[in-house]
Amino acid sequence: MVDVSIIIVNYNVKEFLLNLLDSLEKASKSVTTEIIIVDNNSTDGSIEAINKKYPAVKTIRNKENVGFGSANNQALEISKGKYLLMINPDTLVKENTLTAMIKFMDKNPQVGIAGCKVLNPDGSLQLACRRSFPTPWVSLTKVTGLSKLFPKSKLFAKYNLTYLDENQTNEVDAVSGSFMFMRRETYNKVGGFDTDFFMYGEDLDLCYRVQKNGYKVFYVKDTEIIHYKGESTKRSKIDETKIFYNAMHLFVRKHFSSSFIVEAILQIGILIRKLLAFGNLNKLIIIAIFLDFVSFISLVKFSENIYATQKWPGFPNIYSPWVYLLPSLFQIIVSSLIGAYKRNSLSVLESIISLFVGFILITSVTFFFKQFAFSRAVVLLTYAFAIVVFSIWRILFKLFLIKKDDYRIIPQNAVLVGTDNKALDLAKKLKDNLNSNFNVIGLIGKDIKDIGKEFEHNKVIGTIGNLKKILAENNITKVIFSSDSIELKQVFATVAECQGENVEFLMSGNELDYMVGKSTIAQIEKVPLLKVQYNISILTHRIIKRIFDIVFSFIGLLFVYPFVSLSNSFRKNKSDFSKAVKKLPKVFLGKMSFVGPKEKHDDINLYLGKLGITGLWFTEIFNSENNEEVKRQNLFYAKNQNIWLDLEIIGKTFAKYFLTGKNNG
Repeated sequence: MVDVSIIIVNYNVKEFLLNLLDSLEKASKSVTTEIIIVDNNSTDGSIEAINKKYPAVKTIRNKENVGFGSANNQALEISKGKYLLMINPDTLVKENTLTAMIKFMDKNPQVGIAGCKVLNPDGSLQLACRRSFPTPWVSLTKVTGLSKLFPKSKLFAKYNLTYLDENQTNEVDAVSGSFMFMRRETYNKVGGFDTDFFMYGEDLDLCYRVQKNGYKVFYVKDTEIIHYKGESTKRSKIDETKIFYNAMHLFVRKHFSSSFIVEAILQIGILIRKLLAFGNLNKLIIIAIFLDFVSFISLVKFSENIYATQKWPGFPNIYSPWVYLLPSLFQIIVSSLIGAYKRNSLSVLESIISLFVGFILITSVTFFFKQFAFSRAVVLLTYAFAIVVFSIWRILFKLFLIKKDDYRIIPQNAVLVGTDNKALDLAKKLKDNLNSNFNVIGLIGKDIKDIGKEFEHNKVIGTIGNLKKILAENNITKVIFSSDSIELKQVFATVAECQGENVEFLMSGNELDYMVGKSTIAQIEKVPLLKVQYNISILTHRIIKRIFDIVFSFIGLLFVYPFVSLSNSFRKNKSDFSKAVKKLPKVFLGKMSFVGPKEKHDDINLYLGKLGITGLWFTEIFNSENNEEVKRQNLFYAKNQNIWLDLEIIGKTFAKYFLTGKNNG
């Protein structure tokens, strides 16, 4: 009999699964294991990849998604281990995970199921790894938010047991299905999962039945895993909220006396979660409609006050407030039909088009209903002001509020942990990939003596011990671990140490062809350049960019150029700012652009745009002496160019000129 049968249910998370298998291989050196993977009809080549890389792994391939519990049961029936580990594919285990759990179970024969500490990718505790059963009171505190409001209260925080110390082993009602370590004799007595639960709730049900049969359930603090959570559900079309609350309802109906109160609580929970999910998904649409509606009402009133005279005193009071509300509602409907409101973008052009159409329609309507044609002048003023107001708030939103999420496409500064050959190969792949979103600025070594050394043109800028300081000083947003360069226990310790630093941690695949992180699968292999359409070559982008260059270079030539030229005549050393201003005539004449590449690359058969006064080469941290890095920056800019990226680069340039103290000269 093998020590542990490891059971994994997979659905379209190939890269995460391969990383888990890598970590399980390291955790299995001192124990005997069998791995059984049940695939619920994945379409991403998961089974083929597993069979090729891990031929010893047993695989079961379902022709349809049979659900989490049913798939686990398929593997449980053929398993041979003394212990059974049900683990999610989007996880990573430590080297000591299996041995620590076996040791705990051997010392505590009364325990039927145990779970370990489960961490989020940022190092925080994943609350679902230890829970109470959803009794009416526990469900009420969860749905009403009392459990979040009073996380340390034993009365209100029972759902996720947040009042317990995460670094203490405790008996609990249930542990998460992402990691369930089960005794063979417990399975033989209790059986597997209840297949009435498609997803969610089956782990609660199993833990409940285990306890009803005389065993205990424990949360064990001696080891930990990282769980990326929800990767499979992101790749499916299921309604997670509905399934979650239906599972809670099924559990309560099965194990507790169901009542109208419990039914009402769960239905309210479903409604609240659906409303929140809808609001989060459509928040940009909701904000846009609200601001447009309020703005239009205000502008109708404002235009009325401007145009009001003794001859025309304003709208008749009898029609208030409808004379303000109905035109505003009419315009919102027109804008919606034209498509001005979208989940992921705020289009100034589509907003202006919708206003133009609205103006034509509303003036046409009043032509046929003359009793409501109070003042076409007010209508004209309202729409003229609306074009300005609607455009301004959208531009401000793009620049200051949603820029970081929707328009932040500048390559992110990254460090690579490791100095061995595998880490160096990964660094080379990332730098050679001209479409990469990673700007590797240095290596993180193991020994403090390595700081300052260079390995194949990659400088060691710090160690694991001072990583937090390095992250802050260099504006690092990505930390990449090479799978063979650092032990997994150090990975876990590093993630926990840097919790709250707003940094994403990624683990490279063993073959260095992908990296996985929270909600991220980054493919590293090169993309054929000639098959990529770059924004810089799109006609509309070129027109907008040229108009911007003409308008603002003209303003600069009138109000800045003469004063800088006069100042330079008295100065020996020219500042970066004055050198840039001297290039404004070339921008105006179309020989250069405000933003663009630093130099041309004749070996690339692509239009990269005109040379720029500034660009990624000026605002971002990278080795400007390395021709490949310069080329990658230029190609990245050409691929992602838009007016908002240009404005962000110009903003960073001014900050570098005047705020950071890095202005040369």
